[in-house]
Amino acid sequence: MTKALGIFSGGLDSILAALLLRKQGIEVHCICFVTPFFDDEKAQRMAALYDLPLQVMDISEEHLEMLKHPRYGYGKNMNPCIDCHAQMFEIAGRVMEEQGYDFLFSGEVLGQRPKSQIHTALMAVNKASGRAGRILRPLSAKLLPITPMEEQGLVDREQLEDIQGRSRKRQEALAKELGVDEYPSSGGGCLLTENSFSGRLKDLFEHHPDCTSRDVELLKLGRPFRLSGQAKLTLGRNQSNNEGLKTVAGETGCLLRNLNFSGPLGVVSGQPSPDDFLTAAAIVASYGKGRDEAMVEVLITEQGEGRVVEVVPMPRDRVAEYQI
Repeated sequence: MTKALGIFSGGLDSILAALLLRKQGIEVHCICFVTPFFDDEKAQRMAALYDLPLQVMDISEEHLEMLKHPRYGYGKNMNPCIDCHAQMFEIAGRVMEEQGYDFLFSGEVLGQRPKSQIHTALMAVNKASGRAGRILRPLSAKLLPITPMEEQGLVDREQLEDIQGRSRKRQEALAKELGVDEYPSSGGGCLLTENSFSGRLKDLFEHHPDCTSRDVELLKLGRPFRLSGQAKLTLGRNQSNNEGLKTVAGETGCLLRNLNFSGPLGVVSGQPSPDDFLTAAAIVASYGKGRDEAMVEVLITEQGEGRVVEVVPMPRDRVAEYQI
């Protein structure tokens, strides 16, 4: 039996691509990639709903290195979609060879996205991934060059689709035909396409080019403040943020909190100087219940050891100058 491995996001297009191939009697399996910028929640839910075997792979560090220097550049924000898709196919290709699949597939639709899903972009993805002869896009296959899988009879080209453009009408009709009555709304899902997050990430890359996925996780929590070229403060907005910051910081992180007043938790990252710590403490104090006090004590905990500094809470107009 022919076996295919699909890159699966859990969106309607990836569901339809998988079911189209399964309808032909092909044994379909799916793979979902996880990074700090997108997760597997939607993929897990939809794979279970439509009985699609799914494996999840965390590619955070490998993806981050690509993200710092994408060959094909970024989109509107910090989204290197062509490089990202190529990397996913390259990694999926390794799994294909290791686990004995015949080819790869995805739910990409020709012309659906103005940069990453035009014909030249799809061909660039094929070439950059090193898997050009093993990639099938079932939803637009009739509009694309015939693949070796179709020529060899592993896939019936006549049972594939010729969908293109941004309209969802064809997909919605196909969903009814294939019995797909539940699926997530289109769009969203990747933080790299969001303007505010992209600004934070660009700042991180500029000041800490050797950053890791741990540094990226901090961008998703609370308010970020640039203390200096070497250090940054992340301040929790709520209890959930505070718990997340504790988890990301771990036992080796640097935590700040008001000693005698309630307030948010702060995490300092990078290579802070003594002045950076004092600036961070003053910002932490300004968001606590003691913001109107003349002086406030802030506890700084580094690698499990604590010390207390006394600072004047920073006025909010000055705090705004540090916020990223």
